[in-house]
Amino acid sequence: MKNVIRLSDKAKPVAIFDTSGNLAIKPGSVQVAGQAATFTMRPPAGELGAAVEVDLPANCYGKDCSYDITMEYSTNPEKCSAVQWLPPEQTAGKKTPYLFTQCQAIHCRSMVPCQDTPFIKAKYTANITVPEGLVALMSAISLDPAEGANGAPKGSTSDGKTTYRFSQAEPIPSYLIALVVGDLECRSIGPRSKVWAEAAYVEAAAKEFDQTEDFIQAAESLVGPYVWGRYDILCLPPSFPYGGMENPCLTFVTPTLLAGDRSLADVVAHEIAHSWTGNLVGCATWEHFWLNEGHTVFLERKIMGRLKGEKGQPGGGPMGQRYFEFKALLGLSDLKDSIEEFRTKGQMGFTRLVPTLGASDPDDAFSSVPYEKGCNLLCHLEKMVGGPSVFEPYLLAYVQHFQRKSITSDEFKGFFINYFKERGMSEQVANLDWAELFFGEGLMAWEPNFDSTLADAALNLAKAWLSGDDAAVESTSTDSFDSHQWEVFLDNLLQQDAPPAKATVLRIIEKYQFLKSRNSEIRFRYQRLALMSGCGPDEPSIAEAVCFLKEQGRMKFVRPLYRNMFRNPLTKQLALDTFQANRTMYHGVAAKMIARDLEL
Repeated sequence: MKNVIRLSDKAKPVAIFDTSGNLAIKPGSVQVAGQAATFTMRPPAGELGAAVEVDLPANCYGKDCSYDITMEYSTNPEKCSAVQWLPPEQTAGKKTPYLFTQCQAIHCRSMVPCQDTPFIKAKYTANITVPEGLVALMSAISLDPAEGANGAPKGSTSDGKTTYRFSQAEPIPSYLIALVVGDLECRSIGPRSKVWAEAAYVEAAAKEFDQTEDFIQAAESLVGPYVWGRYDILCLPPSFPYGGMENPCLTFVTPTLLAGDRSLADVVAHEIAHSWTGNLVGCATWEHFWLNEGHTVFLERKIMGRLKGEKGQPGGGPMGQRYFEFKALLGLSDLKDSIEEFRTKGQMGFTRLVPTLGASDPDDAFSSVPYEKGCNLLCHLEKMVGGPSVFEPYLLAYVQHFQRKSITSDEFKGFFINYFKERGMSEQVANLDWAELFFGEGLMAWEPNFDSTLADAALNLAKAWLSGDDAAVESTSTDSFDSHQWEVFLDNLLQQDAPPAKATVLRIIEKYQFLKSRNSEIRFRYQRLALMSGCGPDEPSIAEAVCFLKEQGRMKFVRPLYRNMFRNPLTKQLALDTFQANRTMYHGVAAKMIARDLEL
């Protein structure tokens, strides 16, 4: 793999690489410009790993100094946090092993020596050799002819092994390097998109994500051309710890999105939005992560507003804007949950839009805060300058101005102020308290005022249950409720200072047949509600929660469920037993965070 290396400014020129997870560089293997070179492995710095300094020629200074650096190294399978190795029994096919990587935030350094910061972007090429019969994919364009089944790339085979070739011509940060190897099939879902998965669910994934091209085109209408060539989707095994990961050319998604009705496909719209906000314009350090995620949530909801609303209208017109604000209301519930969790842990610094991480592992600060608080800031700014018709052209200008760069919150601020001052809006932007916007803790200083039209029926139903108004409960028809309205209903119950009584929760679960739901978002919510109301292990809803924890490892679901189970005296031991029995199924990052949640 070739990479571009920044040099230190030391008197003795060295190239500095990040490593972690006992990554070992073979002695005598390091070369600079074809000549043997010495290197020094520095002592580990906790979760950040160990720096490797490669000595360079004495005359190597400045940006015009360029050398090829090569080295042989090996990873430690048990400590390489970027890679999860699945034995055959953990796959759908049960016949072959499976490998996938997850490099965000600072895990690429456990897989390859690199300068593992979002500030540095580089192109890469790679040759991946795997046992014959398995397929390798990367966050890059395949250089092999598409002669396999359904247009799959056909690598070169020799001695029982197949080599696949890849090139990423756009500069990307190290956390977007991605690799998967498995018994994979593909189906075309658009002129520039395929979906990849194991045979058992490739057809279901193709149906679930067949709106992909519509999402891409809606995004292009907002923020300009898609520059990455292909947009393929890989539906991973259930242990994948996130909803999606925006690896260029090959988005990773969780199978928990396979609801059968496309109701959870907006996660794909989110990952598509990252093609501009995050991948094309990204944060310089992880303290500024909201620049990636806040913009992407905002753009995702713009995309969905376009598709749900009126064509050709800014924001999708009134209908599109109502849908945008409906989703923002859902996100506000997630934000309140995250803030309360950090409050419980005494970590309110992580509720800032721009936290101070220092030497902390960025995984420790991961939550909905950069996503939802960031999106709320952009909503606030949009309303302040005059709405979508004014703000959407700014969003396009922002992407065009900073494309292929890594920036800070101050650079965002400077561009925003200058853009609107040049358009005669000095007064609107003059009185913004940027210190509060970036560093204020807890909820936003302003009160979000989202249109609740699409949520009102669900909110009123929750109110009726909470007040004991049985007549209102029985007179409310829920036949037309979609999954998002059920999410609003359950979120409202979860957000109460005290959960509803156990008997009430059991009636709700029975009346609306939640035990039969296959929608992961609904399952997650009613199971949390049951745990918070004091249900014990003998209740069917708790048995379902245990099943859900065994089925998948998406951190959005498993961490809150384990926390709620652990804090319920009746299920505390069940939480510990379930985790210990299934720990090896979870991705390393998820297992680490769950263990902390359970005070292990």
